[in-house]
Amino acid sequence: MKRIGRLFGRIFRLVGLFFDKWLITPITKLILKIMGFGKSLVKSFDKVSGKKSTLLIVSLVLAFGVFIVIDQESNVIIDQYAEILYNQPVTAVYNEESYVVEGLPKTVDITLIGQKRHIFLAKQSPSKGVSVDLTGLKPGNHKVTLKYTQRLKSLDYKLDPSQVTVTIYEKISENRTLTYDLLHQDSLDSKLYISNVEIDRNDVIIKGAEYKLKQVASVKALVDVQNIPNPKAGEITVKDIPLVAYDNDGKIVDVEIVPKTVAANVTITSPSKEIPVRIVPKGNLAFGKSIKSMDASLSKITVYGSQEAIDAIEQLEVEIDVKGLEKDKEFNVTLKKPKGITELSSKTMRVTVVIDNSSSKEFSNISVQSENLDSNLKVQALSDEDRQVTVVVKGSEEAINSIQTSDITAFIDLKDYGVGEHEVEVQVTGTDLKLDYSSKTKKIKVRITEKD
Repeated sequence: MKRIGRLFGRIFRLVGLFFDKWLITPITKLILKIMGFGKSLVKSFDKVSGKKSTLLIVSLVLAFGVFIVIDQESNVIIDQYAEILYNQPVTAVYNEESYVVEGLPKTVDITLIGQKRHIFLAKQSPSKGVSVDLTGLKPGNHKVTLKYTQRLKSLDYKLDPSQVTVTIYEKISENRTLTYDLLHQDSLDSKLYISNVEIDRNDVIIKGAEYKLKQVASVKALVDVQNIPNPKAGEITVKDIPLVAYDNDGKIVDVEIVPKTVAANVTITSPSKEIPVRIVPKGNLAFGKSIKSMDASLSKITVYGSQEAIDAIEQLEVEIDVKGLEKDKEFNVTLKKPKGITELSSKTMRVTVVIDNSSSKEFSNISVQSENLDSNLKVQALSDEDRQVTVVVKGSEEAINSIQTSDITAFIDLKDYGVGEHEVEVQVTGTDLKLDYSSKTKKIKVRITEKD
């Protein structure tokens, strides 16, 4: 037993020595080293922390850290912005077939309030916009609230205006005759003329409040010549012509027009005619002078315009101012377009006037004619002296010798004369405009009576 006890004692001793050598002793040494390092670190920290500069740096670091924490926590409150969305359309919900609404603004301004990123997202994401529900409201005045629907609930908004007063009317309809107006006719080639416009319908329906329909004096299709592609002579169909309603003063009346547009067949023509050019001198020449000849660079010219104007014009009169002229002169004349004429084949012409000494010659027994007498009246001269007159013709001797009695016309203008006896001034004209014509008898006496 003693031997066994010694054996176990030896074993326990060996185990103790093993733990002491490889576990207890190393751990103890490590603890002692750590404690030694800690004491030196504490001494160094005490030494450093005791300095004023160290305390200042630590204070600054701590203050900056506190600022960062507070700033992050307060962003939600401080980071608030506002942005205005201008001219946002307003949509009204109501029975448009039965009612007309007035007083509702077409657009409003919306102020969005919130964080920048939320405002940015709101502008990018679709919304239902600004609307007002008028369903169920009867004719009359109503104060209504506008609403703005935005998907982001993190934003606040304000509308300007947010409430409006609207007036609701019953919608009625009437038939109106449709006419047309031609716009920008000056843009058409001057040699072309729009002779006819035939709209594809004669009447339209206008809808609106009763008081508005009473203001409508006419409904017109606005045929814009600039919308005709490559206009040329012939018939052209123009589509989508807008319609507009006007009052008596020519102002646009805001009513609904059905249909909104029409089509029309536009007939373009190019009427023209060649006519003679007649030179007409105006003014008195220098004393003792007369016109011997007038030579023009053009004797005929082609005119363009409406068919009515073309049919009515027989010659183109070109006036030149010869007042005080005492020697030969060349005139460069800019030609003027008569009424209804849109184009001339030539814009200018040259006229050479040759001056001569003046002489005179008398032509006797020139019968006096009457003009512009009412068709229900007749005229009679009171004496033989009142039936014929002597005409004095002044001008170049060469020109005078070339005319005949038949080239001279003496007449009285009875436009404003009625039944009775009258003394009327005698007027004289001649075929040669270079000459001056006058009657030696200035007035004659005539009797005007009604026809049997």
